Amino acid sequence: MIVLQSAYFAPVGYYAKIYAHDKIIVEQHDHYVKQTYRNRCRIQTESGVMDLSIPVEKFADKTKIKDICISYGQEWRRLHLRAMETSYNSTPFFEYYKDDIHAIYEKKEKFLFDFNMRLMEFTLDALGMQKEITTTDSYFEGEAGIEDARELFHPKRENEKLNTDSKPYYQMFAEKFGFTDGLSIIDLLFNLGPESVLYLKEKSKTI
Repeated sequence: MIVLQSAYFAPVGYYAKIYAHDKIIVEQHDHYVKQTYRNRCRIQTESGVMDLSIPVEKFADKTKIKDICISYGQEWRRLHLRAMETSYNSTPFFEYYKDDIHAIYEKKEKFLFDFNMRLMEFTLDALGMQKEITTTDSYFEGEAGIEDARELFHPKRENEKLNTDSKPYYQMFAEKFGFTDGLSIIDLLFNLGPESVLYLKEKSKTI
């Protein structure tokens, strides 16, 4: 069993951690922190790595992630979907998944946490990973037998062992930039499709 933070199309390593556990707990009572994977994901474009960030409504200090509202004052959904399409429309599996992703974005969820959960459900289904997913009833204080990985993934930590020594998988722009680790799970999905789970199996042994 493992407890993880809520994340927007989380990095590949996040799902490698999920692969290794049958039961997943998503923390919804932690305080929202800016500039984390809670509201951003990282993709590879023809110009290099790009962070896609979801804008949120103003919030008070120590607001719980479950209470953070998405801001729709900007056209971020259109911009994010366009960035994904521009970067991945030539990948082997983009067409296969794009309609399901568009449907989730069109729903216009009020809360960031709920939106992230919908994306997680889609991703696990796309990966063919059947897991028991629950959310915390209160802030998780630690418990024997449960791995606490809530702070394991952070976009500001570039050299963590999670993103080193990974076996490369096929990426669209590898000839230009080399293999780029630590990207969003959608990079893996669009490039490998159903075989993504085999990559996660191997990566789960190293993190």
